[in-house]
Amino acid sequence: MAKGALYWNSNILRLILLFAASFAFSLGPAVAQDRAVIEQQFQTWLEGVVWDKAKAEGVSQDTFRRAFAEVTLNWDLSGLVFPGMEPDTPQEQNQAEFRAPAKYFDNTRLDATASIGRRLAAQHANTLATVEATSGVPARIVMAIWARESGYGRVPIPHNTFHILGSRAYASTGEYLTNELIAALKIVDTGHIPIKEMKSSWAGALGQPQFMPASYLAYAADGDGDGRADIWKSAADTMASIANFLAVHGWAAGRDWGFEVSVPASISCALEGPDNARKIEDWDAMGIKRISGNRFPLHELQGEGSLLMPAGRHGPAFIVTPNFYVLKRYNRSDLYALYVGNLGDRIEYSIGGFKAGWKTMQTTYRSNIGAIQRQLEALGHDVGGADGLVGFKTRRAIGEWQAANKHQPTCFPAPGMQELFTE
Repeated sequence: MAKGALYWNSNILRLILLFAASFAFSLGPAVAQDRAVIEQQFQTWLEGVVWDKAKAEGVSQDTFRRAFAEVTLNWDLSGLVFPGMEPDTPQEQNQAEFRAPAKYFDNTRLDATASIGRRLAAQHANTLATVEATSGVPARIVMAIWARESGYGRVPIPHNTFHILGSRAYASTGEYLTNELIAALKIVDTGHIPIKEMKSSWAGALGQPQFMPASYLAYAADGDGDGRADIWKSAADTMASIANFLAVHGWAAGRDWGFEVSVPASISCALEGPDNARKIEDWDAMGIKRISGNRFPLHELQGEGSLLMPAGRHGPAFIVTPNFYVLKRYNRSDLYALYVGNLGDRIEYSIGGFKAGWKTMQTTYRSNIGAIQRQLEALGHDVGGADGLVGFKTRRAIGEWQAANKHQPTCFPAPGMQELFTE
């Protein structure tokens, strides 16, 4: 079908929308916040930008029409600013998972989750055995991710994917979410699942493993042999898909994810990070030992390991293998990967939580962390980007600065720390 009046070049359309939004904003908040106008601009964007991309990817017009037949903007999604809206005053964000990580690793909740996991692992033993043999990913890790993402499939996933991703993509300034929206169209266009069953989380993640649409197309697997990868209803497909994702991203069969360790005060917390990796036997020779009192497994000693101190000197420390960073491909959070590793160990070995506790820390707002990062960058440190998130490069840079300036290295941000850099 030839393009009609609405099927304009996407770049031209974006300029028109930006002009319209700017013009509306110049008339004042009452006009800028006019939802009817913004909704119409959203429909124009769908018909132009999204349809242009979808058609180029081979999506049928029938699929496109049915997917967006009743879709409007979702005004209930927090934090979205649609073109033509006046942004709200940004609120401070604090890193609750760093301020009180003990809540993230609540033993009572984790023990209960592990207990359910053991029962389900026995129920799905044959599927898990096949998945592990095929992918090299341990069953306990697959079960732990399944638990974390959707409570073993028990957490409702109620949202219309096109409603959610359409709204998020329209509010976004980049192409990532628009491309995910196109991937969602391709999923239904190729018959993987009917449109009405295409459900996602509030963030647009699909099914029990919470794959974004592009990840579904790349990694979803058929675990029950029915010719489909149904990550919404099939436990077998969910488990196979999780394992396939990790295997494709480099999970090393036969290796663990990591070990909780004690780090002597004489060893700098600034040695953290995968770019400081060395053989586990070398860490052992330096005096870093497993906190359980057990030796590192013999087959791990020649393997690569990295020091991980997610709360600096304020919490547990670990020697992690490259598999830990494969877990972070699923979710970039250190705490997420630690959660999965520990929950998997609880499921398989009926162990408890980490031996070292998480010390109580004062609230540190993301904006404050960003200020600390920018100051460290100005002093020549690599913090991995001033994004307000406390990654290993930020922790390491703090530790290096503290040591060089005769402060006790903690390798973690704290309220008021930015004032120290101006002393």
